[in-house]
Amino acid sequence: MMKRLLLTLALFLAAMNAGAVDPGEVLSDPVMEARARDISKGLRCLVCQNQSIDDSDATLAKDLRILVRERLVAGDTNERVIEYVVSRYGDFVLLKPPLKSYTLALWLGPILIAVLGILAVVVYFRRRLGVVAGSEENPAPLSDDEKRRLHALLDGD
Repeated sequence: MMKRLLLTLALFLAAMNAGAVDPGEVLSDPVMEARARDISKGLRCLVCQNQSIDDSDATLAKDLRILVRERLVAGDTNERVIEYVVSRYGDFVLLKPPLKSYTLALWLGPILIAVLGILAVVVYFRRRLGVVAGSEENPAPLSDDEKRRLHALLDGD
């Protein structure tokens, strides 16, 4: 029973790792294929938007994978292939957008949100502890009635 479960799990994981690249797309030169896969992992599928073209099953992703391989076979460098795709589809096609003035929010936004969140937590706890500590250190003054009752208790009357 356990062997069947492990075999099923292994087959499932192997199938998930297979990726979306069709065998017909694979280049015969393993070095060129590795370059093509590396480039494809950095390019966004414009249909799925949260996957690389290497992982996507979309028709456009397949076309882009073929385009990348054709450009490599034609002799382009990795950078030249990426420049070509970016010139046609814009910086959005890159999974890691470049640091430019109009992408600063993408790069600094998460850091800013994290800092503001930490600051909010610190302020919250300082205020909360300040109220508790402040009430012990600086008690409100006693009224005349409270002073009389306190003296009566202390004097034993």
